[in-house]
Amino acid sequence: MLTEKKLLSLKERTRIRKISMILAEAAHRARLNRCPDLVYLNTILPLASLKPISTEKPQTDEEFKSLAFRLEDYSQALLSRLGAEPSDWDFTDDSGDLDVSKRLIQDKILVLDRLRSPYNVGAVFRSADSFGIKKIILVEGSASPDHQRARRTSRGTTGTVEWTFMSEEETVRLLKTYNEGEVLALELGGTDINKFEFPQRGAVVLGSEEFGISPEILACCTGRVSIPMAGTKGSLNVSVAAGILLQKWFSSNL
Repeated sequence: MLTEKKLLSLKERTRIRKISMILAEAAHRARLNRCPDLVYLNTILPLASLKPISTEKPQTDEEFKSLAFRLEDYSQALLSRLGAEPSDWDFTDDSGDLDVSKRLIQDKILVLDRLRSPYNVGAVFRSADSFGIKKIILVEGSASPDHQRARRTSRGTTGTVEWTFMSEEETVRLLKTYNEGEVLALELGGTDINKFEFPQRGAVVLGSEEFGISPEILACCTGRVSIPMAGTKGSLNVSVAAGILLQKWFSSNL
């Protein structure tokens, strides 16, 4: 814990960034209903020209949540003061709080065909953890789940869902072991997701952000499903689309 004296010895921008990090960690504690050191926080808030907070310990879930919002607002305000963009702000790693035994796992795999963005990879892992995916196959060229941004966006779920990298050739061989109708592509021009009859087991393939699914892998897909939309863009971010599809598939087999 950095003392007031130590913080004052730092250059202004460094001091503000350090205080922002302290406040972000304090907000995380409050979100978990753990009270941060409120007296200490009030000694450092003036160093960043921030108003003091109450030193009365929260008692209810609502009070802890209110404190968490207040501290997070302070943390982000300081980063904004430094000119940081939201994409530069790191999440707190929740991986130590996850209990893998709580997962309900279904006989399903997810294939990520060259997803380039670690943010998207991490977000897909979070949905996969929630909706029963047994394993994720990353076709070579995809961003690694071990990338710092992927781990943080996943909120620790890169450690709860089994995964491996495969070449395109290895992926094709794997998909060919499935039966007719068990390998699905999430693509435009397919069957409406609300009318599609999902298999009890199988694999679903997500294509890259720019090019979609490669012809070689798409040829292995014996089903194609699409999400109906009514917007101007006509497409969704791949991680958002994955979440919609995985929830539908998961709930259809319960």
